[in-house]
Amino acid sequence: MKKAKINDLVKLDRYQVFLFTCPVSIPLNFASHPWFVCIKNGEISRWEVRFEKNKINPIIGKYLHFNSLPPFSGIEMLQFIPKKFLWPATLLGYVEGDANSLAKKIIDFIETLPKNYIYRDQYSFFGPNSNTYAQWVLNNFPEFKIKLPWNSFGKNFKIK
Repeated sequence: MKKAKINDLVKLDRYQVFLFTCPVSIPLNFASHPWFVCIKNGEISRWEVRFEKNKINPIIGKYLHFNSLPPFSGIEMLQFIPKKFLWPATLLGYVEGDANSLAKKIIDFIETLPKNYIYRDQYSFFGPNSNTYAQWVLNNFPEFKIKLPWNSFGKNFKIK
């Protein structure tokens, strides 16, 4: 998604949750990678599970990442050339509202994931993975009404 268009959607005075996707790094770029961007009290944060271990803030989980990449950019096209060539992001959907909204509830839920997401320290291509994580959040908020794409391998991984 073009940066100008996303900037038109961002409202720092609201609670907002965006769900983005992009291709996985080459050569597995036939698969998709999702992540959440949350806006709360004017601050923007990015939450996702990635296949590489979290070296920036491992206390939240070995594979759960917080702000490890720019919020509205995809992941690396080539894994061994980090942060040089990022895939463009595709917005799957978003929700917004005030302090009593669904958006606020989702943000509160996502922010508690370091304690509650049982697979934060596990990763496998077929699950648990980034799609398992995103689907788990979506399953907890069916009123969000967003579906991950067909190539979100791991979205059907059974969560205990």
